[in-house]
Amino acid sequence: MQLTDTPPEGEIALGGIESMAEPKRAEPWMRPVEIAAATLLMVMIIVVLANVFFRYVLAKPLIWGDEVASISFIWMAMLGAALAVDRHEHMKLTVFLPLLPERVAKVAEIAGQVLVCLLLLRLLPVAVEYAYEESFVVSPALQLPMSWRASALPIGIGLMTLLSVVSLLRTREWRIIGSVLIVAAALIALCWFAKPALLGIGNWNLPIWLGLLVAVLLCIGVPIAFCFALGTLAYLTFASHAPIFVMMGRIDEGMSSLILLSVPVFVLLGCILDATGMGKAIVNFLASMLGHVKAGMSYVLLGSMFLVSGISGSKVSDMATVAPALFPEMRRRGHSPSEMTALLATGAAMADTVPPSIVLIVLGSVAGVSIAGLFTSGFAIAFVLLVVLAVLARWKARNEDMSGVRVASAQFILKAMLIATPALVLPFMIRSLVGGGVATATEVSTIAVVYAFFIGIVLYGGIPVRRMGTMLVETAAMSGAILLILGAASAMAWALTQSGFARDLMNIVTGLPGGWIVFMLASILIFLILGCVLEGLPAIVLLAPIMFPIARGLGIHDIHYAMVIVTAMNIGLMAPPIGIGFYIACKIANVPADQVMRKIWSYLAALLIGLLLIAAVPWFSTALL
Repeated sequence: MQLTDTPPEGEIALGGIESMAEPKRAEPWMRPVEIAAATLLMVMIIVVLANVFFRYVLAKPLIWGDEVASISFIWMAMLGAALAVDRHEHMKLTVFLPLLPERVAKVAEIAGQVLVCLLLLRLLPVAVEYAYEESFVVSPALQLPMSWRASALPIGIGLMTLLSVVSLLRTREWRIIGSVLIVAAALIALCWFAKPALLGIGNWNLPIWLGLLVAVLLCIGVPIAFCFALGTLAYLTFASHAPIFVMMGRIDEGMSSLILLSVPVFVLLGCILDATGMGKAIVNFLASMLGHVKAGMSYVLLGSMFLVSGISGSKVSDMATVAPALFPEMRRRGHSPSEMTALLATGAAMADTVPPSIVLIVLGSVAGVSIAGLFTSGFAIAFVLLVVLAVLARWKARNEDMSGVRVASAQFILKAMLIATPALVLPFMIRSLVGGGVATATEVSTIAVVYAFFIGIVLYGGIPVRRMGTMLVETAAMSGAILLILGAASAMAWALTQSGFARDLMNIVTGLPGGWIVFMLASILIFLILGCVLEGLPAIVLLAPIMFPIARGLGIHDIHYAMVIVTAMNIGLMAPPIGIGFYIACKIANVPADQVMRKIWSYLAALLIGLLLIAAVPWFSTALL
């Protein structure tokens, strides 16, 4: 039962506007790296599945399983990060460069490339030293030198360095490159000689290096991961006595937590969803039931986002699955393209707490919050926002033309339900297994991949053989881009914490009048802004370790606070004129951003009302725990 065509290769990616284009392979010699990354991803999945089988079926867990999975994971992540450089898929802010004059934009873009090359060249010998130091540590189960896994860092950074230098040289803008290098050398020398003075101003260095410098780098189009790494490197070099070696350790730790093993597996699950048409089956089923009522197609869109998000874990994958299936019929009923796109974007923000949410997995990892609790609460919070958006959609559809719309027959609905049932099982299976404590998020993700792959082949037309390898490579590249951001953000968060910023912030917040209410409102504002400027993951890694202890000190439940900040961040992500997610939605729908911008504000206002309800009533977040 083939329900949808396979989407074009490379259509789905996580990141800014440019990442929606066909991936560009700059170097043919990267093909062995693609094969290696795809193989490591498969090894990781097989080892986790074997661990599940031995633990739950034979009651004899594989003692060495976690070590093999960990080694495969860090190598896949670093090779994937290099592939993302090769394919131009690292996330970056793409709003400001087009606003500059063409020549200025060109200079700014090349300056960013030069700075990335300088960063990687500086980190490469540090990564080699780090891997050498790890050789003196032996893994407990396999008794292997830890340099076996740590060597992934210099290899990955070396590949990224080579690719970045080659890409820069191919621009042939020798005059700009030379000028940027001279200016960069002069500024580095100036800051080095000014280091005693910079040390003397203490924590005022934080807004200079981790605030202003990072903001400037974001504006000129430097990928987010490299913005964080450059800001942290500059801070440690010119404003502290900490060795750069520590930064490499924090990058390693931020990328290699075992909890994060589920991230690439859920990314692969989203690719399988796209390739098999399982999401289209869910959309067809909802349309058969609700398509004949006023605002019915809006309900279908929101319901599809809710359910499809529970399979893929990726906002981009959700939007790219739902939009092509629903937009033609919505246009026929008189919905304007800009209105549909606004609902699509805010629907994606609504659905991001539905498990398997990659943001929730990362949050649980960095803040020490139960992922099972986050998954359980995420359903309830998404439902609250779903209701708010549905009420607004119904009010907007009060004059909708329903002439010619027929009610689907019971036979048609039953057929659509039978086709969709195997796909509908997935989100509830994921939630129940993780929420019930039956298995970890990583174990459930691998089980879900096997289930989706089998069901996709048997019931949904299968996956072309040529597409399978492409999916694995896409997953490795996307996961590498995500995990490199987490590593760089972890290093930056460590610098913030070591500076005493967290302690100072806690003193300020706890001294404010209004107690937890003022803190909650301040948190909403902070994460709304960060959601606009950054993608959700780096914002979480940066501030969660700082904000959660303050929230606990004020008596706020971890799960309640997590739902508030994740929702605020998702709203910011879809808020124009900066929010990256907003532009991705416009790109998927092929509607000009300026048209959508006029329509989205009422939907964002509805989400803000829902957010304030969630913040004011902890019961929404904790009732199901």
